[in-house]
Amino acid sequence: MNTVYDERAAGRTPCSDSTVSRAPETALDASPPSSRRALRTPRPLPDTSRRVLVMAIVNRTRDSFFDEGRTWDLEAAVTAGLAAGRDGADLIDVGGVKFAPGEPVPAQEESDRVVPVVAALREQLPEHVLLSVDTFHAAVARDALAAGADLINDTTGLSDPRMATTVAAAGASLILTHSAAQPRQPLPHPQYDDVVTEVRNFLADRLDRALAAGIPRERIVLDPGPDLNKSTVQTLEVMRGLHEYAAFGLPLLAALSRKDFVGEALGLAKQERLEGSLAAAAWAVQHGARMLRVHDVQATVRLARMLEVLSGWREPAGPLIHNV
Repeated sequence: MNTVYDERAAGRTPCSDSTVSRAPETALDASPPSSRRALRTPRPLPDTSRRVLVMAIVNRTRDSFFDEGRTWDLEAAVTAGLAAGRDGADLIDVGGVKFAPGEPVPAQEESDRVVPVVAALREQLPEHVLLSVDTFHAAVARDALAAGADLINDTTGLSDPRMATTVAAAGASLILTHSAAQPRQPLPHPQYDDVVTEVRNFLADRLDRALAAGIPRERIVLDPGPDLNKSTVQTLEVMRGLHEYAAFGLPLLAALSRKDFVGEALGLAKQERLEGSLAAAAWAVQHGARMLRVHDVQATVRLARMLEVLSGWREPAGPLIHNV
């Protein structure tokens, strides 16, 4: 199996924190966002036909549900991204606004949070580690791509009508996620007649929009959005129906790490959900997922590599001395 960065097109066989001061300029943030330009164009997604990609989460927010602001400071966020790269992450996903409902964060403030992190990581990470930005604002996506991001993770499925054209113009990749509410708005007691079918239809529609905007299929990833505007029971149905989304023939992202459906399935607090998250990740890979968005990078990388070895996609690391 190819274990180095592969520039072939991606493909797969189906199988309130709104009012904060601007981060001070430091050596990591020495120029304003408008003056930064990527030294290289967005890199394509690796081939995922025989590979599972691990995406590390780095949040520059004070209120993210699991890390609770531990990477709010610029230096802490960059350090976390570099550590994730050393632990084997294939992608780093930088976010400046959490998905959960809350007061709006202006796009410029969101850019001020994420762009310095992207710029610093682009300069310091190995070339094979891709950079993603978790945003639903096209303006933030534009700034992040100019700073060196390779893909945009839109957890609202193109709620900003300019998002697809912005990503297309930059030659970047896009993650299309199912969610039913307007950005940062609550959706109490979400109702679906058939959650698996409705999520599939949503993703099909957003895929058509992305293609019409000029984003090539090989630069699109789909995410059915576990827990996003879904109850635990609905999320479990989505998980059992992952093959429906894998049938699009595109890389499928599973963002499962430490989520409430894991906690409610096992009756555990978020600090105790590692094993449940790893089990859910293994299930997702077996049912077609090829990208895992996680908090626990090293453990998930080891899980992914073992699944690749078991599938015959990767040679054992060795040394092979047992009963030899």
